[in-house]
Amino acid sequence: MLNDTQIKHAKSKDRQYRLSDGNGLNILITPKGKKTWVYRYRFNGKENTATLGHYPTVSLLEARLKRAEARELLVQGIDTINSRKLALVSR
Repeated sequence: MLNDTQIKHAKSKDRQYRLSDGNGLNILITPKGKKTWVYRYRFNGKENTATLGHYPTVSLLEARLKRAEARELLVQGIDTINSRKLALVSR
């Protein structure tokens, strides 16, 4: 599991890379230093990725909460990406 200090001190490299927090939650670090929370999951046998926000706007705790919400939707048989699209359309 990650902690806030590890995320703050993660430096950019020549290629983008991920640091894993576990259970599909990763922080993607780009060559320009941008840090993005991503949730990797499987739905109906297909691997998908959902973007949860950018660090530090979305903290480690908030990213974990968003992952938990997404996992709950998956348990209910609802694809995380499609449920977000529906929520945006209904606004």
